[in-house]
Amino acid sequence: MTSERAVDAIAERYVEEAAALDPMMAAYAGIAGHDGELPDLSPGGYEERVELDRQALADVRAATPVDERERVAQEAFVERLGLKVELYDAGIVTSQVSVTAGPMQNMRGILDLMPTDGEEAQRNISERLAAVPRALAQYRETLLDAADRGHVSAGRQLEQVDQQVRRWTGQAGAGDLFLDLVGSLDAEGALADDLERHARAASAAFAEFGRFLGAELAPRGREREAVGRDTYALCNRFFLGATVDLDETYAWGWEELKRLDDEKRETADRIKPGSTVREAVEVLDTDPTRLVHGGESFRRWMQELSDRTVAEMADVHFDIPEPVRRLECRLAPTHDGGIYYTGPSEDFSRPGRMWWSVPEGIEDFATWRETTTVFHEGVPGHHLQGAQTMYRADILNRWQRQCCWVSGHGEGWALYAERLMDDLGYLADPGDYMGMLDGQSMRAARVVVDIGMHLELEIPKDNPFGFHPGETWTPALGLDFMRAHCLMEDEYIQYEVLRYLGWPGQAPSYKVGERIWLECREDVRRAQGDAFDLKAFHRAALDLGSLGLDPFRAAISRIRW
Repeated sequence: MTSERAVDAIAERYVEEAAALDPMMAAYAGIAGHDGELPDLSPGGYEERVELDRQALADVRAATPVDERERVAQEAFVERLGLKVELYDAGIVTSQVSVTAGPMQNMRGILDLMPTDGEEAQRNISERLAAVPRALAQYRETLLDAADRGHVSAGRQLEQVDQQVRRWTGQAGAGDLFLDLVGSLDAEGALADDLERHARAASAAFAEFGRFLGAELAPRGREREAVGRDTYALCNRFFLGATVDLDETYAWGWEELKRLDDEKRETADRIKPGSTVREAVEVLDTDPTRLVHGGESFRRWMQELSDRTVAEMADVHFDIPEPVRRLECRLAPTHDGGIYYTGPSEDFSRPGRMWWSVPEGIEDFATWRETTTVFHEGVPGHHLQGAQTMYRADILNRWQRQCCWVSGHGEGWALYAERLMDDLGYLADPGDYMGMLDGQSMRAARVVVDIGMHLELEIPKDNPFGFHPGETWTPALGLDFMRAHCLMEDEYIQYEVLRYLGWPGQAPSYKVGERIWLECREDVRRAQGDAFDLKAFHRAALDLGSLGLDPFRAAISRIRW
């Protein structure tokens, strides 16, 4: 390559070409120009996208970086696209269906991100809804083609996604998400008619697709939900951006969970002297000063805490550019369970957002449980990391800013950020601290459960909790274990275990990612000694953008502090 900055040039061109082939990716990345479109989800569409990846991967490998910044960009690009191609070649990309993530969830989720004010915005919504039946028909073709090649998800996961779609489309639950969306708009005349017609067609297409998953594909699905060591290792490597020893990580998960369990017992004694953890939790859950009733009241509580935290963090502990200081807290239109973050658009006209998908029937919210979640999803967690990355056009190419997301790096940082907030004095209240410990315990427990279930490992005979010693992990035991170690509503816990079974390797990326972040920080601290500056470490680490944890560790080691 002869371009002065060949790596950046290839990456920038790739963004434009990838956005045109995958408008859903463009929507999540905040790239304008494909606002009413959906991708080709047929086998041919998938093949076209992976061929783009193969070519871009070859081009970047052949390029010569001109400086350290471009070297980091090259290593990040090669690691990400290389794994994307591996996953496609293994049949995972075109066959994996889960209750948490995939083309179906993305197709519904991008509707939440679309502007709704004005005729142009509403016409884009109408056009995207109109494209849903064709896209789902193409996706059905892809899943059947993959099944014919021997690649199909577990039958139970497919059945559960069918149930999820029933809730979305009004077949079960409160309402129809698609009709509710268009009903909330102020469109008039022919545009209003188009919106309603296309929403009904989209809802009907989703309902039909759900029945296809449950009635036609599920009987062909795997009976065993475990994916096995080889597939799991590949998925785990994708989510971490690093290769780890799975057996050592499994053993470490047990140790980390025991450490956190001991700390929870000590914290319980601070809440109510002499109490058990469960007794302390009962005290917290019945404290009216720690309860918020109703979804909208809870959303306001999240927003107030988020705004206050941003104001206190800015220019003190972190350099936070002005556009990054805006974060919206919203209730998701779904009721699937869980909380998630979506980043800002390229021009920040769409801000970063924290979404809460509240299961039906949940009306009371305990703030002691969720204070640390706001830090995780907002500042200094996902929003600080993601929105600041988007802002740094001066040092990161467009692919790094908008298209690169590595779960182990991002979720690892967000979990690291929770602990950091305790170090900075924001979790001095023992209830809020218990909430953080419980979240950390959940993440440690799922290192054990996720690896254990998918590799069908033996539960250690000498495990510190006396939990079914010597037995082999099953999904039922995974659910029992999570119930024993998480202070959450059972609806959340059931969803969590379903998520692990359908999305192998993702759940451990939080805790293992945090482990690698802490190791990298300690490496720098040892090298610098008394000169170590925590704020400078955070600034330099975040300025690398999102990247796999192996490239991240290498880049950190090369920084001249």
